[in-house]
Order: sequence, then C-alpha cells, then structure tokens
Amino acid sequence: MTEAPISPLRRRMIDDMTMRKLAPRTQEGYIRAIKGFSAFLGASPDTASFEDLRRYQLHVVSSGAGVPTINHTLTALRFLFMVTLRKPDVVIYLPFVRAPRRLPVVLSPEEAARLLDAAPGLKYKAALSVAYGAGLRASEVISLKVTDIDSARMVIRVEQGKGRKDRYVMLSPHLLDLLRTWWRAARPQDWLFPGQNPVNPLTTRQLNRACHAAAQMAEIEKPVSLHTLRHSFATHLLEQKVDIRVIQVLLGHKKLDTTALYTRVGLKALGEVTSPLEHLAVTVTPPA
Repeated sequence: MTEAPISPLRRRMIDDMTMRKLAPRTQEGYIRAIKGFSAFLGASPDTASFEDLRRYQLHVVSSGAGVPTINHTLTALRFLFMVTLRKPDVVIYLPFVRAPRRLPVVLSPEEAARLLDAAPGLKYKAALSVAYGAGLRASEVISLKVTDIDSARMVIRVEQGKGRKDRYVMLSPHLLDLLRTWWRAARPQDWLFPGQNPVNPLTTRQLNRACHAAAQMAEIEKPVSLHTLRHSFATHLLEQKVDIRVIQVLLGHKKLDTTALYTRVGLKALGEVTSPLEHLAVTVTPPA
C-alpha cells in the first residue's frame, strides 16, 4: 500500500486483504476508513469497544455522508474486527443502512442513437457503442483488449468484471463493423481503447467526460452518465421481450432481483397494457 513505516495492525490487515485477493482500490478504501475511525477514537482501533463503534457510526451519519459511504465504512470496520482482530462481537450488531431503490434514468432508442452520433471522435463513439450495445460498465469497457473481440463467435469476452468474474456478451454485426473501423484507423496493439500513453488504457473519467459531452451535443436534457447506457441496454432488451434471465447473464448480475429492477422502467411494455377504464362505457360530456 505504501513504503512508509506502518503499524503491525495495519500490516496484518493488509496481509489479510491480500490473502483474500481484495482489489487494490478496495484495500485502499478499507485502510482509509480505518484511519478515519482511528482519528475519531484517538487511539489504536484494536482498543475500541462496541460503544466506540456505535458512537463513530452516529458521527458518520450525522456528518451528512451518503448511504454508500456509511456502508463502506461499516464494511471496512467489520473486516478489521471480524477477520483481522477476530472480535466479531464488537461490530456484528452495527446496522447497515438500507439504500432507497431509485429507478434508473433510461434513454429512448432515438436518444441513444443521437448520443452515439454526437460522440467526440471515432474512439469514443466506438467505446460508448460498446457500453450501450453490450451493456458493459465503464471499468469493463476500458479494460477490453483487442483479443477480447471474438468475431468468429460474435461475442465479447469480459475478463474479471465486477465480482472478479469472466463472462461473454453479445457482439452485434453493427458494433463489429464499428470496432473494425476503429481498429483500421488507430491500430491499437493491446488495449482496445488506449489512453494518451498507449501502454495504459483509457480512464473511466475520460470516458465519462466523453459521454457527458456527447449528451450535451445531442441536446439530451436527462441526467446522463456512462451507466445510463447500460441501463438503457437492459431496458431496451426487456422491451424487445428478451428473457430477463438472459439479460441477467449479459449484465453479469449475481441476483435476479437486481435485473428485475428494469421491469419497472420498461415503458414500452407498460404502453401495451390496456387500462380497465377502456372497457367501461363512460360518456365524456363536454362542458357547456
């Protein structure tokens, strides 16, 4: 994590995370959360009691932190006390905060087409088209390599996506043509979408900036991020009556409940339902 001298407790926690192959960013986040708790406590975390942890959780909540931050902090503390310190009773009764389930913003097919056409350059048009055409996350798009495009089987290999799992997603003929056009223009050698230094891939920040710029150029008034394209991919497949279990596999969702959220935003399917009001012989009398 760092070359500076570190305490034996932090060293042990890092070793525990490394043995479990936690991602580097996850390790950094956990260490940052424990440092915050240690600063609040004014002592080494291994001296903390349940009441100390309870006071700290109240402190984090009252500071205005969002639900993801609160739960991430609690997850880090649970790892420290349950795995590294082996003191589960100190932390196990602290409650996670339930996040409100909000419906995702979804573009119409026409809006998606306008956004892709407005992408700032061929590289970004190809990358954004992968996000929409295959339903990939930003981190998955930038991690693609040239060899991940399997034109013989018409699939894209997603290596070590969220949850450290590999999967295959669809490769449409139109997307393949676009990717071939991009490859002929730039000849990427390793990363499909290299950054300014070809040794490194494009960053998620650069990709999101391009998405925002394209949405602005396309005059789309909805709040749009790269994840909006993934939401739109799933919703449009559902509206095409693709089985939700197939969509679950394409998205790489562990639970079907997560994918089922899109049944609540499939407006085309809602529009095909006939209201019971239509079956009533109600006379509409214009005002005198």
